[in-house]
Amino acid sequence: MNDAAPLDLVFSALSDPTRRAILARLAEGDATVAELAEPFGLRQPTISKHLRVLEDAGLIRTTVDAQRRPRSLVVGGPLTSVDAWLAPFREQWERRFHRLDQHLAQKKKKESKK
Repeated sequence: MNDAAPLDLVFSALSDPTRRAILARLAEGDATVAELAEPFGLRQPTISKHLRVLEDAGLIRTTVDAQRRPRSLVVGGPLTSVDAWLAPFREQWERRFHRLDQHLAQKKKKESKK
């Protein structure tokens, strides 16, 4: 397995809007399969397939609480890798926006002197 493989799994898992919504819901707290399926109107086998993809990517985990099997968001882990991968792009855009801000401020200053 190469270094990109785990990142590929995460991006593949995040490519589906239902799975992104599941992650957003789990960011609020643990939830059962039934609780996760409810807003989508999906049947249990369908939501379970989405959950399996998220688990395989390391984004969520299943815990055991008596008879319940709630899912929870994995804090850090693969999302930290995604954030690290995105960092250079974010920094580049921040630099560009900073230069744009400087350019607009200079332009505004010149116009106010007229």
